[in-house]
Amino acid sequence: MKTRSTASWCAHILATWFGCGLSPVAPGTAGSLAAVALAALVERCLNWPPWTIGLTALAALPLAVWAAGRAASDAGKEDPGFVVIDEVVGQWATLAGATASNWKALLAGFLLFRLFDIWKPVPVRQLEKLHGGIGIVADDVMAGVYGALVLYVAGCFNLY
Repeated sequence: MKTRSTASWCAHILATWFGCGLSPVAPGTAGSLAAVALAALVERCLNWPPWTIGLTALAALPLAVWAAGRAASDAGKEDPGFVVIDEVVGQWATLAGATASNWKALLAGFLLFRLFDIWKPVPVRQLEKLHGGIGIVADDVMAGVYGALVLYVAGCFNLY
């Protein structure tokens, strides 16, 4: 049995977003739901406005690239399904576009991110082809940017 280094262990914990990526069904969705739950908790308990979730995503970006790349390399796969930290960062990017802090904004943000993450409009699919952690994370960040834009416009029209 091969022993994991501390760095590999930390990368795996972060890459799976504390085990969400180990879900036997829809691990990416599980990671996104965990990201929404954490954002809701932070907004509610710390009274942070939605845009601060975007700053959190930005701050987490280098760590996400490292963890995703390290976990993928350790697994010997290009983009293993258990790596969901990319969904977390992308989901937070989407939620940054909210103009209100309520359950409707969280639900809309979740649905919009999942839509763009699955659909992969240009250039999301192209970013997915980059190698290593950057490729794993970049497509989800771009899907998050699309989601944030739509969420922001919907908020400007008081749709949530």
